[in-house]
Amino acid sequence: MIGDEGAKAIAAVLERNTTLAELYLDFNRIGNEGAKSIAVALERNGTLIELNLDSNSIGDDVAKVLAAALEKNR
Repeated sequence: MIGDEGAKAIAAVLERNTTLAELYLDFNRIGNEGAKSIAVALERNGTLIELNLDSNSIGDDVAKVLAAALEKNR
């Protein structure tokens, strides 16, 4: 389980990613803080087209932030 700290580290890499198209992070105990970091990274990432965060501890408000970030990612 990577948790929020692991998600923050992945987010830092996602900002510079130019090849990764799919990322599966389901069942990793990621909470709101980690998900927010991923959302910020997605706004700067143009290659990720599929992200799975199923079965983590992400609230509705942060899920909306992630969805908005994915829209900018297109």
